[in-house]
Amino acid sequence: MEAVLSVKNLSTYFYMEEGVVAAVDDVSFDLAPQEVLGIVGETGSGKSVTVKSVMRLIKSPGKIVNGQIIYKGTNILEIPENEMYKIRGKEISMVFQDPMTSLNPLYTIGDQLMETIIQHQSVSKSEAYKRAVEMLQLVQIPEPEKRMRSYPFEFSGGMRQRAVIAIALSCNPSVLIADEPTTALDVTIQAQILDLMRSLQERLKTAMIFITHDLGVIASMAHKIMVMYGGKQVEFGSAEDIFYRPIHPYTNMLLRSVPRIDRKIDRLQSIPGQPPRMIDIPKVCTFLPRCPKRTEKCQTAIPPMEEIEPGHFVRCFNPVRGDE
Repeated sequence: MEAVLSVKNLSTYFYMEEGVVAAVDDVSFDLAPQEVLGIVGETGSGKSVTVKSVMRLIKSPGKIVNGQIIYKGTNILEIPENEMYKIRGKEISMVFQDPMTSLNPLYTIGDQLMETIIQHQSVSKSEAYKRAVEMLQLVQIPEPEKRMRSYPFEFSGGMRQRAVIAIALSCNPSVLIADEPTTALDVTIQAQILDLMRSLQERLKTAMIFITHDLGVIASMAHKIMVMYGGKQVEFGSAEDIFYRPIHPYTNMLLRSVPRIDRKIDRLQSIPGQPPRMIDIPKVCTFLPRCPKRTEKCQTAIPPMEEIEPGHFVRCFNPVRGDE
């Protein structure tokens, strides 16, 4: 199946006074129609910068310095901003982690929904109103016609996130990007939002990129998973590959630090050390200082992404095998 979105060798750097931050460095992946790609990694690993690059939302001092982002056969890094403006929000939509930064406090929820619909679709105001009410109903907001007149501050956190999801899906995008959409919500509401997004993705047949640092969340959402560390993808494969046959030492350590009901252990394992300082990072493996399998070779070069088995890629000179 041909990919709806294909990212090839994407690199996004930030040029700071202290030096160059390689926030995203040589990242590649394909997203098929109706597929969910999960991106996981610690804070600062490059997850959000990757998807903001896809949306062309990188601002100075940041710059996309290399790569291609192919959407339905077109490299969107080469098209003018006025054409990207038509794609952003209509063809590729994004749900941010804090709904209060996505919603304008001065306008009603209905106005903001209708604005998006009118902006990207050739419909009248009455048709946009009808569509907006349908979307609020779709995301399970009670009394949708009444809530059209509500302002963001009148919504709870969970309802605001539902409204943001409604706006993102109002134009039937081919790709939906969700950047840690449940981070600011309590556990019960998180579960409701995840169930909602899962059911809407299946119902609307939208491809999705889902970003999180919670491996439990990604296990229930994603078909494929990309693990990032220090601005680089270190492992890529199916959800089954990552959870049952992890190869990169970082992926293994990440999984062993998460509680599991099917594994009885007295104590969870932690990952020693700290994430890398990203300014002018050395041209070696970014996980080198924390890796228990490091060798002299790891200190001389950056390992390439290699396909270990069909569809399962890893960036490591000393991949973990079996139950090592």
